[in-house]
Amino acid sequence: MKNKIRIIGGEWRSRQITFIDAPGLRPTPGRVRETLFNWLQYDIPGCRCLDLFAGSGALGFEAASRGASQVVQVENNQEACRQLHENSVHLAARQIKVVNSDVFRFLAGNSEPFNVVFLDPPFAKDMALQTCQWLEDKNWLTKTAKIYVETESNLALNGLPDNWRLLKQKKAGEVGYQLFERTGYA
Repeated sequence: MKNKIRIIGGEWRSRQITFIDAPGLRPTPGRVRETLFNWLQYDIPGCRCLDLFAGSGALGFEAASRGASQVVQVENNQEACRQLHENSVHLAARQIKVVNSDVFRFLAGNSEPFNVVFLDPPFAKDMALQTCQWLEDKNWLTKTAKIYVETESNLALNGLPDNWRLLKQKKAGEVGYQLFERTGYA
C-alpha cells in the first residue's frame, strides 16, 4: 500500500509524494515540517542538503521545493529508494540524488561537506548520537552547518559534539526535534 504526503511550500507546494509501508518508516508530520522550514527559511535556498534515513523523503523533497541546490537522500530500504526515485522523476527534481545505502556505510565513504543535514533515524535503535558524531568526525559538515535531529520525545541527546549549539527545540506528541548549528571545529 502506498501512502501520500503533501509538500508544504516552495515550487512544489501542495504536490503529493507517495511512500511505502515499511517498519520504522514514519514521515515527519506536516506541522513539524512547517516549523522546521520556518526555522530554516533563510538557510535552504542554494544550499546542499543531506537527508539521512530518508524514508519517505519528506524533508529532502521539502528542501528541494524551497530552493536547495542539491539534496542527497540516503536510505537503506531498496523499495523506499525506488519510491524516492519515482517521486523525483514525477517532480522533475534534478537536484535530488537517491543513494541506496546503510547510513553508516555512506558516512564511512568519501565526505563532501553539506550546509544542512536532516537526521531522522528509526526510533528505539540508538542511532542518533552515533550519526551526529560521525557527521562531525568524518567531515560531512560545512563550518556553520545546520543539523536537524528528530528522535523520540523522551530521548536525551547527551554526548553531541562540543561545537554544536542548540538553536531551537520542540516536541509534538511522541516526536522531539531539535535544530543545531555547528560553530566551527571541535
